[in-house]
Amino acid sequence: MTVDLIVFGLIFLVLGYLIGVKKMTFLLAGFNEQRVRDKDRLGRLVGGAMGALGAIMLMAGLFGAEPAQPLLVGSVIVMLLLVVYVNAKMVE
Repeated sequence: MTVDLIVFGLIFLVLGYLIGVKKMTFLLAGFNEQRVRDKDRLGRLVGGAMGALGAIMLMAGLFGAEPAQPLLVGSVIVMLLLVVYVNAKMVE
């Protein structure tokens, strides 16, 4: 069991739920509501990605993935790609 993956997984799951389901897009850094074309789609996309990454991290932590660093680096890369996509396709 890897405690850091469990903690990060829970944080990502909670943020994914708040952003994706509850539409609390103000939790996104640099979010400007006037520039985004579809606020609901943004919430679903970012919240879904964070929820999926959180579930993967949580499972890996519970089932003892060692070392945790490659998974965390992969998560950062996925989030950076998501930022690029959102800025290219969803922001005016």
